[in-house]
Amino acid sequence: MAAYSGTADCSSNIPDYEYIDVNTKVFHIRSFRDEWLKRLRPCDFSYQEDSEDTFEANFVKEMGMSAETLAELKSICSLDSLRRPADEPQDTEVIPPEPTLKTLVQRKKRQDYKASRKLSKSTTRHDLYADELERLTIGRKAEEVTDMVPEGEVILTINVYYPNTAERFNNVRPHMTLLMTGSHSLAELRDAICCVSDLQVCGEFSNTPDMVPDFISKDLYKSAFFFLEGVFYNDMRFPECQDISMTTIEWAKSRNFPLFSQAKMEDTQLVDLKVKVGFPYLYCHQGDCEHLVIITDVRLAHKNDCLNKKLYPLLTHKHRVVTRKCAICHLYIGRWFTTNDQFAPSDPCLFCDKCFRMLHYDAQGNKLGDFLAYPYVDRGAFN
Repeated sequence: MAAYSGTADCSSNIPDYEYIDVNTKVFHIRSFRDEWLKRLRPCDFSYQEDSEDTFEANFVKEMGMSAETLAELKSICSLDSLRRPADEPQDTEVIPPEPTLKTLVQRKKRQDYKASRKLSKSTTRHDLYADELERLTIGRKAEEVTDMVPEGEVILTINVYYPNTAERFNNVRPHMTLLMTGSHSLAELRDAICCVSDLQVCGEFSNTPDMVPDFISKDLYKSAFFFLEGVFYNDMRFPECQDISMTTIEWAKSRNFPLFSQAKMEDTQLVDLKVKVGFPYLYCHQGDCEHLVIITDVRLAHKNDCLNKKLYPLLTHKHRVVTRKCAICHLYIGRWFTTNDQFAPSDPCLFCDKCFRMLHYDAQGNKLGDFLAYPYVDRGAFN
């Protein structure tokens, strides 16, 4: 992989490639935003809609054309010119046998490919709802003016990946994609990340299956950190939080690595970070559950974005995974897994709640046999 050797902008506030099409060099997000606001006109990032007459007048002026040429363009590029003849069916799913329009040619190829593969309905359903979350929020406006995303606000696109302990191939696709404004803190990013490790219930409950505690791992082990550009941002919002980055810092000191610094994630806004777009950073929680976090885009908000501050952090994509079913009925999602279990077909074995109780307890709720049982939280719970 070769580093980018082109001529960089004289201002360090503007990100430049470190590796072409991979990641940028380090830049300060607030300075980058201020540089854009300095170079753009207020109307360029305003949410106000121009009237059609104003838009046409500005278009003619900027393109240096006459009003007659604009009228001709509007006629040629009208949606009516894209419609099929009136005597033909208007179904958008029906494509002519030999289309000449480039978009229809590509759609025809895709339809023929799907037909040749005989793809299942589930695949079609996935394609249909792939961008459902983003479509539900695009263009949403706030009811109150105070809830509007301010003009000139910066929006970051953040991909959060599966932990490195997940099954193969899961670590190469994002688990979720979030949109966040620059005024959000790293603590708010942490709260928006969903991980099955935070939902686990610790302990063995074969003797008391009805007394599983209500608290989850996230309530018990609240410490976490982000590691970005040599800085550990620790979550210290609660008295129970510990500085779990100190182990790594002391290890690095003993081996003469460059010194790392520390900060509190609740006191750090995203707009104050120095980052590389496209570069993998670390989010660690529950002691050793590590996720890659990649900022893929930093831009100014525009009028077609979701402009309701209350809806941010905004989830735009979530990878759906196959749920693990009960080993007995193969119908319901697993809720318990057992070990040293004489009633189970395997060791360990996964059970839904109904099958677990029917096999392992009598009518009075007394335990049958000698086995160990642990609550299980399926990754598909986030689907």
